Amino acid sequence: MITQAPRIAIVGGGIGGLTLALALRQRGIEAEVYEQAPELTEIGAAVALSANSTRELRRLGVIEALTAVSTEPSELIYRNWRDARRIAAHPVHENLRYQELCGAPYFGIHRADLQRVLNGGLAGAGLHLGHRLIELTDQGGAIGLTFANGSTAEADLVVGADGVRSLVRRFVTGGEDAVFSGTSAFRGIVPVDRLPSLPDPQAIQFWMGPDAHLLHYAIGAGGEAVNFFAVVESPKIWPNAEKWVDNIEPGEAVAVFKGWHPAVIEMIAAQSPTARWALFGVRPLLHWFRGGAVLLGDSAHGMLPHHGQGANQTIEDAAVLARCISNADGDRWEQAFGTYERLRRARTRAVQLASWDTAAVLHLPDGPEAASRDAGLRGLADRLEWIHGYDADSTDLSPTWTPAARANANR
Repeated sequence: MITQAPRIAIVGGGIGGLTLALALRQRGIEAEVYEQAPELTEIGAAVALSANSTRELRRLGVIEALTAVSTEPSELIYRNWRDARRIAAHPVHENLRYQELCGAPYFGIHRADLQRVLNGGLAGAGLHLGHRLIELTDQGGAIGLTFANGSTAEADLVVGADGVRSLVRRFVTGGEDAVFSGTSAFRGIVPVDRLPSLPDPQAIQFWMGPDAHLLHYAIGAGGEAVNFFAVVESPKIWPNAEKWVDNIEPGEAVAVFKGWHPAVIEMIAAQSPTARWALFGVRPLLHWFRGGAVLLGDSAHGMLPHHGQGANQTIEDAAVLARCISNADGDRWEQAFGTYERLRRARTRAVQLASWDTAAVLHLPDGPEAASRDAGLRGLADRLEWIHGYDADSTDLSPTWTPAARANANR
């Protein structure tokens, strides 16, 4: 066990950073969280929380606050892009079937609401807004942080929860590991009362069609709004590698989905997107830490959103990393980080690869391949149990990591 609490700096006040801070505090360890945004909000974004993360959030004591601002979908439904045919359906809230199978609820929630709940658990302590990290320096036993606002800090441990374009990852790996997927997305949030053609508005639904798909689910305490994410197979080359978002012409998003069911057109048109988001991932990393700096969430394993696991895997990471830090033998942080890497790398890589493969499956044109896919989707619930039924708290923290073992694993 640790003998003296380390100075911990968490770079990024998103879902991963706040969850980690809360999990550390539960273990009696305080951390400073540095977030570049001036406030905790993200307009037009939502997140789906599956059981593998809500069970961790329940352990952190915030499940009641989450339930108050979330919607549990009625079903998971896959539909045909043109005629809205129900290809496959699996109960979620109905008869509490999902909770019975996976042991915790499934929520649709606005990302800003989730951040507020997590920050509420911290009571705002240790959160520094308006702090964009611009440099990390190795100071021999400590790490220096320099921010764009001119302030500096020093920490024994630095956690990079700063996303796919992580500056902390560059410090750890020495390079830029983000890669464009060749796909992009339009997204938005639309009030349910503006979607008269939408069947089953309280369900989480995938509309699948040639070279595109649309995912949507209800959010809010009463499911009064629908969050959608419409993915297309373009452009093949992103025009500006330094920017996530590119402006589009009015009506461009609707035009891409010409010929799709009226409910799809209605949803996209109601939002009238003015931008598209590039979908980047992170190449599998050989290592997740360097000295006292370690990666968490998208900075370590940024993945495509087609399994809805980006935030959920990040929350799993936070739960395991907090346990590893609190169980560290003295100040042997490399051993603690090595255990964390061992426990998380294989699982997140498997989910990451599955999310990349799913895009091609969702984007099949009508025909024999799509028919075969449709048949397989009817047994999907059993095949997803390895993701949703996972309990991060059950992982073994035995200190099997050594520098030699790490070298062998990377061969």
